[in-house]
Amino acid sequence: MKRTPTLLLRRLVLCCAWLSLLALAASCGSSARATRQPDTATTTVTEKALTEDEQRKFEYFLIEASRLKQSGDYDAALEMYEHCLSIDPTSGAVLYEMAYFYTMLNQADKAQDCFERAVAVNPDNFWYKQTLAAFYQRAGQPDKAIAVYESMAAQFPQRSEPLLALVSLYGEKQDNPNVIRTLDRLEVKEGKSEQFSMEKFRIYLQMDSTAHAFNEIEKLVKEYPNDTRYKLILGGVYLDNDRMDDAYATFRGVLDEEPDNPQAQLAVASYYQRQGNDSLYNACLDRALLNEKLDTPTRLDIMRQLIIDSEQTGNGDTTRIMDMFRRILPLERESADLSMLCAQYMITKQMPDDRIKPVLYHILEIEPDNTVARLQLLSYAVKKDDYNDAIAICRPALEYNPEVIEFYYYLGLSYYQVDRTDEALATFSKGVEQATEKSDKELISNFYQLMGDIYHEKQNNQLAYAAYDSSLVYNPENIGTLNNYAYYLSLERKDLDRAEEMSYKTVKAEPQNATYLDTYAWILFEKGRYAEAKLYIDDAIKNEQSPGAAVWEHCGDIYYMTGDTEKALEFWRKALGMEDNESKTLERKIKLKKYIAE
Repeated sequence: MKRTPTLLLRRLVLCCAWLSLLALAASCGSSARATRQPDTATTTVTEKALTEDEQRKFEYFLIEASRLKQSGDYDAALEMYEHCLSIDPTSGAVLYEMAYFYTMLNQADKAQDCFERAVAVNPDNFWYKQTLAAFYQRAGQPDKAIAVYESMAAQFPQRSEPLLALVSLYGEKQDNPNVIRTLDRLEVKEGKSEQFSMEKFRIYLQMDSTAHAFNEIEKLVKEYPNDTRYKLILGGVYLDNDRMDDAYATFRGVLDEEPDNPQAQLAVASYYQRQGNDSLYNACLDRALLNEKLDTPTRLDIMRQLIIDSEQTGNGDTTRIMDMFRRILPLERESADLSMLCAQYMITKQMPDDRIKPVLYHILEIEPDNTVARLQLLSYAVKKDDYNDAIAICRPALEYNPEVIEFYYYLGLSYYQVDRTDEALATFSKGVEQATEKSDKELISNFYQLMGDIYHEKQNNQLAYAAYDSSLVYNPENIGTLNNYAYYLSLERKDLDRAEEMSYKTVKAEPQNATYLDTYAWILFEKGRYAEAKLYIDDAIKNEQSPGAAVWEHCGDIYYMTGDTEKALEFWRKALGMEDNESKTLERKIKLKKYIAE
């Protein structure tokens, strides 16, 4: 009984077989696609004897139909062809053209009728028959297509297209015996072919006909003695059928000829893996992985499988995996795929950021436009509040990834955090210009929120409020925007009803957020609802570990208006002693022992 090939060798066998199949399909494809239109002058067969007048009318309508077709007036062209057909119902050329139009109009039944009539009238026309067969194939009528191609193979023995199409059709039906039979017919016609042999080899393996598979691959080895691929495939078949000595001898024979052949090294590794010799398996595998001739996709597949095997066995041998990555990454100078796999593995294993970052920077050296790697590096910088590092990561991204608006956002945010507000504002403005219908609405909302904050800092409240309005268009529930917008309105003592509505949303969303509670309390204060304001300012103090000067001053103002002057003075004095105090009236409040509006 046939056993599944080992991982390393299975990839080699399937790869070669697949390449062969692709090549074969390419050759067969011409029969399944729309073929060139026949030459009317040479393919038209007129069974009806036309009078001179009928012939003249027929030719006129035919020329006019062609002109209308070229101009794109298909309805009129079809009408002209119908006139032609009324004169000569047996014109294959007209029937063919009408079938073409009906196909374009998705009138499959009429198209099929015209194709079949064209073939009936012109049974010796190769192109008509091929077009009919292709139509059947596209219409999901494989048996009819097969019948036409089989008749064509008999009628046109010098042409290979029908047989190639039959290989494809029989393959789709999984009719392996007929695939083999058709390939044999092609070999009789065209001689022994690498392409045909590889396809027969693949089919025989599917049929579990090991002896025939051996025969095909052995014939290939004999016919192409200098092509090591076939020797390795033969060795793989030996290995897969427990002919271990034959497999090893075949693999060693290739290595004797080409000591640095990476596929042969992998094949020997597969042999030792099958034998259960882990030491030699690992040694051969390492040798192959470190071979500069090994292609990147294969190296990548092997590393993925090593990671999977490590996780599935439960040993989680990160040491061996990481040591292998350390040795093979320098070999990958043109592709970052392996470095990406390494970074993903390290992230999954929760390795320290400082170990992962060099791998990510290596990725950017190879692929400066790698968005995933750059965003991962950015996350580390933001997590550590290293905004200068975030700036260094984001600035090149605007050149390599100008469409990724996240980079504009974090670059602008980083500029803002290091007090480079003009650069922040310019970056945010460029960022919102990149927004599309598919952009993250919440992110765009955050752009506008920060722009509003900056405009307010610049004392341009008109632009600030316009930015906040834009922010709420993209996300009406943006808590940061709602809080800041409401608070700044309250400071101006304008539109307090709207300010209260916005602020209440924030308190409802986050009832323990001291900042939002303070804003809501202050709006209530400005509306003269002092008792309610006191409830919320008390909650703000309770939920804030280190209240700022503004919060303590608000406490004092609210307590004063509720009649507790002593508490008010206590809170004012706390505010006065804090570094972030910017109040212009605190000292007078304390001196006069009363509230003074700014």
